[in-house]
Amino acid sequence: QVQLVESGGGLVQSGGSLRLSCAASETIFSFNAMGWYRQAPGKQREFVSFITSAGGTNYADSVKGRFTISRDNAKNTVYLQMNSLTPEDTAVYLCNGAGGRYGLRTIWGQGTQVTVSS
Repeated sequence: QVQLVESGGGLVQSGGSLRLSCAASETIFSFNAMGWYRQAPGKQREFVSFITSAGGTNYADSVKGRFTISRDNAKNTVYLQMNSLTPEDTAVYLCNGAGGRYGLRTIWGQGTQVTVSS
């Protein structure tokens, strides 16, 4: 089964930037779309962004204009560039892949912690 491994999280000051990576153990064309979710302590997991195999993108309103999702097909990696971070962005960020050869299944990574200090 494919594995998704996130990296790039860390501690950053408010207003700073981070770039998250999600590396897949096989071609990311295995999925119709890949995306990012986040989960803060005591809160439900929430959608952040997704990118389709054709390169179409979508963002949660809370991150529009600050976050950019992209993909490098040759490296089997999806990125999330996060700018103008605020403490409200603090969460575990999880990558997922859905559709394609995996049908109705959603494959999740283990997550990477992002902490934004004020």
